[in-house]
Amino acid sequence: MVSFFTHLINGLSLGSIYAIIAIGYTMVYGIAKMLNFAHGDVIMIGAFMAYTIISTMGLPTPLGIIGAIVICTCLGIVIEKIAYKPLRKAASPLAVLITAIGVSYFLQNSALLIFGSDPKMFTSVVPFQSVTIGSFSIPGTTIVSITVSIILVAALQTFINKTKPGQAMLACSQDRDAASLMGISVNGTITLTFAIGSAMAAIAGVLLCSAYPTLSPTTGAMPGIKAFVAAVFGGIGSIPGAMIGGLVLGVIEILSRAYISSQLSDAIVFSVLIIVLLVKPTGLFGKVIQEKV
Repeated sequence: MVSFFTHLINGLSLGSIYAIIAIGYTMVYGIAKMLNFAHGDVIMIGAFMAYTIISTMGLPTPLGIIGAIVICTCLGIVIEKIAYKPLRKAASPLAVLITAIGVSYFLQNSALLIFGSDPKMFTSVVPFQSVTIGSFSIPGTTIVSITVSIILVAALQTFINKTKPGQAMLACSQDRDAASLMGISVNGTITLTFAIGSAMAAIAGVLLCSAYPTLSPTTGAMPGIKAFVAAVFGGIGSIPGAMIGGLVLGVIEILSRAYISSQLSDAIVFSVLIIVLLVKPTGLFGKVIQEKV
């Protein structure tokens, strides 16, 4: 029983990180109607920035986290302006997809040139090791990851529902042309979406490398793909769906590693996604959208 509880907590910890990453995917898709496959590599850049500021420069941990968030926010804005904005009215969505893959490889190879191929040991930003409750010991990274994910989702939901920029995001997600006619800056709203998503990617990168302390230029690749799976699983375009999808995916992955096979855990995760999409193609919280002809 203790072992199962430990695996469950670890799954929720990993799932909360997937949830933070998945929110970036689901926000960009919900508003810009595009899949930013470079999102996983922004996670890696955020982790490297935190590593550089904390370990290489020797500055305090809070400055490393803030620096990573600021740099990734700026990076998200630059990527949107240079790579995606010119293709916003492209005839084929395939052009945007290919560009996103190109940006992903550009970020990976840039990190390879700057930081080298040797894995770096990331120092955890969590100030305490664990918390013991009775016979259970919960790692500090687990507590912080789950807490941060809940706070971020609650703050983001409040921002979207209670502020004018958030309402503009909702309007653009419904109909960008109508939102533009109502005086909403669609370009500014999409840029803000990329900025928020990239800031959350930086936080996810720091939490991911605190829990799994090996950092390399490909660190964000697989977590980015799995977070995309979580977004689709929960219903891409839905922030609560991304949260639930990430948590469920993390639990499935950890329990699969523990009780079935560590080598087959990834296959099991993707198999569950296929089954869910066969039963409910829009995901758990997705909505069917009527296309006008």
